Amino acid sequence: MVKDILGQAWEAMVYNRRRTAITMIGMAWGIATVVLLLAYGAGFSRAIEAIFAQWGTNVMGTFPGRTSEQAGGEKSGVLVRFTEEDVDRLANSIPGIDHISPVVQKDVAVQNDLHTYTWTVNGVRPVFQDIWKMDVDQGRFFNGAEDQQRAHVCVIGSESKTKLYSGGWAIGETIRLNGVLFTIVGVLAPKMQEGANNDRNRQVYVPFNTMSDIKDTKYLDGIWLNYRGDYQMVEKTMRETLGVAHHFRPSDHNAMYVANLMTELHQFSMLSLALQVLLSLVGALTLGIAGIGLMNIMLVAVQQRTREIGVEKALGAQRRHILLQFLAEALVITGVGGISGIMLAYIASMMIGRIKFYSALASHAEAADIYLKISPASLIVATVILSVTGLVSGMIPAIRAANLDPIEALHYE
Repeated sequence: MVKDILGQAWEAMVYNRRRTAITMIGMAWGIATVVLLLAYGAGFSRAIEAIFAQWGTNVMGTFPGRTSEQAGGEKSGVLVRFTEEDVDRLANSIPGIDHISPVVQKDVAVQNDLHTYTWTVNGVRPVFQDIWKMDVDQGRFFNGAEDQQRAHVCVIGSESKTKLYSGGWAIGETIRLNGVLFTIVGVLAPKMQEGANNDRNRQVYVPFNTMSDIKDTKYLDGIWLNYRGDYQMVEKTMRETLGVAHHFRPSDHNAMYVANLMTELHQFSMLSLALQVLLSLVGALTLGIAGIGLMNIMLVAVQQRTREIGVEKALGAQRRHILLQFLAEALVITGVGGISGIMLAYIASMMIGRIKFYSALASHAEAADIYLKISPASLIVATVILSVTGLVSGMIPAIRAANLDPIEALHYE
């Protein structure tokens, strides 16, 4: 019976091939739109993750400020100052810490034999490389022994190397940082960098203990760490620990600033999810328009074949046979149009490939552009939407055909 029903559906489609072709094109366009919109939404989400992934998501930094609330008898407006003791406090109080490093910064004159620039020099522990995922393009990062020995070694950014040595070799060369000689032991791989004024790839890193030759390291400019576990709990413990040590309320966000990358990533993830839902809705509405076209075509088909339906019922065809006949025709049109639409979406995604996103604003940011990669999840969602559209669009005309009175159908002209 199924074979006969499909055969009748195919004959009807071939007989009205122009109308069928137009309807299939509408379904193909609709499903292609759904798939491409879902691919764009997924590509946007991957781009946001790539921006954060260059630094590592489980990274948190804290920086001293000035109190704005009274606490423990202390007046507001007190300057908070971090020391190396605070690094030990955090290391002992926060569970799941992988690495932690104090940071002291200063903008100084960076000189070689030919050039002089003013760049930021950072005094950090060797683990800072792991905290910030700092890949070394040439040479190496300084080690713990060099930090303990106060060795005058440094690691420079990719743009620093370009400006100081152009295309030349930088490892082993000496530069002056605030007039103090340092030997370059490593050059960092470039990071994503927005605009010419951003100095992310121009910064210089020296061992923390050695930094005292450039700036007093008694008070820290900040503390960076990476961790495992709940980011909200880590931030809460950090605020409570330093609040007790420096006599300010943990709720006083002006006393200490916290840079929590996971909080920002969570916010962007919510935005990305909302965008994907919106794009799915737009795609579903687009496909729904094609479904309305299919419904109209099938209603016309029912009207044109009213007498045929009457003859079939007079010969003993039951309601379910008529229902399945027209529903099968609608589903075949939907299926062929859906397969064609998916193929069209694949062709379009390969032709478009990459859509400029972050690289339009930042250098070295091609990984954070939007790539139209059609995932299995996108195909599943699109197939579900297509199936529902096909069933709804085909069921209404099929029910109407099945409910026709055979006597009135035979008298239909």
